[in-house]
This record gives sequence, structure tokens and C-alpha cells, in this order.
Amino acid sequence: MRRYFFKISFKGTDFHGWQTQPNATSVQETIETCIAQLFSNTSFSIVGCGRTDTGVHAKNYFFHVDFLDSIDEGNLKNTLNKVLPKSIVILDVFQVDSSLHARFNAKLRTYRYFIHQEKEPFLSEFSWFMRKPIDLNRMNEAAQYLIGKHDFASFAKSHSDVTNTFCEVSFAEWKFEGSQLVFEIRANRFLRNMVRAIVGTLLEVGYENLSPDSIPEIMILKSRQAAALSVPAEGLFLWEITY
Repeated sequence: MRRYFFKISFKGTDFHGWQTQPNATSVQETIETCIAQLFSNTSFSIVGCGRTDTGVHAKNYFFHVDFLDSIDEGNLKNTLNKVLPKSIVILDVFQVDSSLHARFNAKLRTYRYFIHQEKEPFLSEFSWFMRKPIDLNRMNEAAQYLIGKHDFASFAKSHSDVTNTFCEVSFAEWKFEGSQLVFEIRANRFLRNMVRAIVGTLLEVGYENLSPDSIPEIMILKSRQAAALSVPAEGLFLWEITY
């Protein structure tokens, strides 16, 4: 048995997230179906580096597959790119040690959220259009309270099947990149809906509806109702995975 890692990008607009689920189109199921067709309809199960929510994009995403025999990485990459939909691209395929796991060996995950404040038709699927004036300094002050190991239950989707809601955040910052406002956050793991809930809450700080030091108070409450509404999915990207 030989293990191969696949590095991909996908546009989440067309999918109900990465994870295979009943009665919904997922990135995982789409790729598994294409791989199975290339290997005489042999059933394949691929293991991703994590879940993504419906509509969320991935700039860099990794999954692994075990094959019985060696494969031609370049040929498989090119062939899959021909049969996969335009919203998924295979960036690289490479063999790894059989003990390397796409999910469990990932050390850090980086997300980015994009906002544009002037109407822009070419960004509508990849950035959230939000006109309201915001205070970037206040939001960055609030973001620093996220750094460290904390219980992020207040920013997690309610009634999920996760029992451990602690995450360790190593970086969280707002900045302008050209005309877009970008929030970047890096952690060892993320909970469902966590980044979108954090962004929504930090924006309330930027609107001056919350104080920067309200973030620790929200985390202490461990209640999703304590944080602000989640921002739309189209602005969120899984940006980088570090092994």
C-alpha cells in the first residue's frame, strides 16, 4: 500500500463543504467519484485535512489516498484536472510515508476572510461586500485576546458533535491588501463556523457596538448567543496548511 498526498484548491460556491454528506454535493464525494472512474470504478475513500463549511473556499487543501501500487503522479494530476469540474483543481500529487495523515499530522491551519467596501462585481463570490465604516485599530486590539489556548465554544456552531472546544490561536490580525480588508487567523484547529463567528464579533467591535475587551467575557460565557452573528461564507478561505 502506498500513500499519496494531493494538494488542491477549490471554489466552495458550488459545494456543501468538503465532507461527504447525504443529499448534498461535496468536494470529497466529487473527487472520490472521479478517482474511482479512473481506476475501473474501484471504490476510493480519501482523507482530507479538515472540514469546511458550505460555500467556503480553499486556496490550499490537502488530502491523502492509499493505492495498492505506484502511480504516475504527473499523469494522475493532469487526468484528474481534465475530468474534475472547473471549481476544483489538483495542484500537486506526491508520495509520502504511509504514517503521514492529512488531518492528524497538520500542525497549523490558516484562514483568511476578505471584505470589500466598494461595489465590485468581480469579487462578489470571493469577498463580502460591507459598506459600514469600521475602526481597524479597535478590531486588532480585540483580536489579540484570541491569541493563546482558549475555549472557543462561544464561536462554535451550536449542537455540533465536538466535545473538545479548546483551540490554540497563534496569530490573528486585520490588514488592508489593496482595496480589500483581510482578516487572517492561524491555529492548531478550528471548530465549525468558528472563523465566521469571530469575524462577525470583531466587526461589532469595529462598529463600536462592543468594546475590544469584551472578547474574553464572550469566551468565558461558552455560549454561541454571547457572540455576534456569523458573516457570509463567500469571503472565507482556508488559506494554508502547515505540516
